[in-house]
Amino acid sequence: MATINTAEYFRLHDRGAIGPGYLANLITIADLSKLEIDMVFYRGKLVAGKGKPLFLMPHTPPELTDTVRVKRLNLESLRLSATGETHPVIEIIPGQIVTKKRVEKVKVEDGAIMPDTEKDILKIVVVERHRASGNVGLGLVRGFGLKRGALASSVAHDSHNIIAVGTDDVDILKAIEEIEKLQGGLVVCANGEILASLPLPVAGLLSLEPLEEVVSQFEKLEKTATSLGDLPPAPFSILSFLALPVIPELRLSDLGLVDVAEFRLI
Repeated sequence: MATINTAEYFRLHDRGAIGPGYLANLITIADLSKLEIDMVFYRGKLVAGKGKPLFLMPHTPPELTDTVRVKRLNLESLRLSATGETHPVIEIIPGQIVTKKRVEKVKVEDGAIMPDTEKDILKIVVVERHRASGNVGLGLVRGFGLKRGALASSVAHDSHNIIAVGTDDVDILKAIEEIEKLQGGLVVCANGEILASLPLPVAGLLSLEPLEEVVSQFEKLEKTATSLGDLPPAPFSILSFLALPVIPELRLSDLGLVDVAEFRLI
C-alpha cells in the first residue's frame, strides 16, 4: 500500500515492489513493533546493517555549509515601534501548529513595545539569512512561557530563515548572532550567555555528527530551554512553524506579520 501504489501513481515503474527489473531499494526489519531495521539495500546492494553504514561518508561541499548570511544587526534592528496601546499577538494553541490572532494591550517604553513576561507576551523575530538582505520581521507571541532568555533556530519552515523568541532584545540578538556563528542550528541564551546549542551546519538544517551525538545535544538543549520558564512541550518545534505563512491565523515572516486568513501583511 505504501510503496507500489505510490510508485504506480507517479509512473515510477522501476520501483515500489520486489521483482525482476525493479531497483531493489528496500529494508529488512528484525522487530516490526520497534521498527528495528536489520539491513538496508540500495539498488540491490547492501549499504547498511545492524545500524552501521557499510559505505564511506561523502564529502560535504562548502556551498552546503556556508548558507547563513545575515546583514549585521544591532539592538535598534530589533526595536518594535508602538503605534498605539494595542498590537496584534500570535497566540500558540497547545498541541497544534495553528495559531490564533489576538489584539492585546502591550507594554510600551520610550515608544517601543516591550516583552511582558507577566502576561506571557514575548518578542518574536524572523531574520532573512540566505542573501543578507537585512529583512527583519518583528512581532509578539503568547504561549511560550519564557520567564527569561531567548531561543533561536535556523529551522523555520518553509523558508528556513532565523527565528527567535525571547524576553529581552539583548538575549535575542545574542542568540541570532550565535546561529550565524554556527552556520545554523538551535540555541538557548540567557543573561547574555549561550547556555546550550545544537549546530546544524549543513544548509542550517542538518548535522554531520552521529545520530547519538545529535540526540544527546538536542535533549540537553530542550532541558536547558525548559529551565527558563514554563515552556510547552517541544518548544523548538513550535517555534519552527511560527514562520510558516500558510497556516492560520497569524504568522511572522522576514517581511512582517502575515494575516493568513486575509492573505496580507499587517
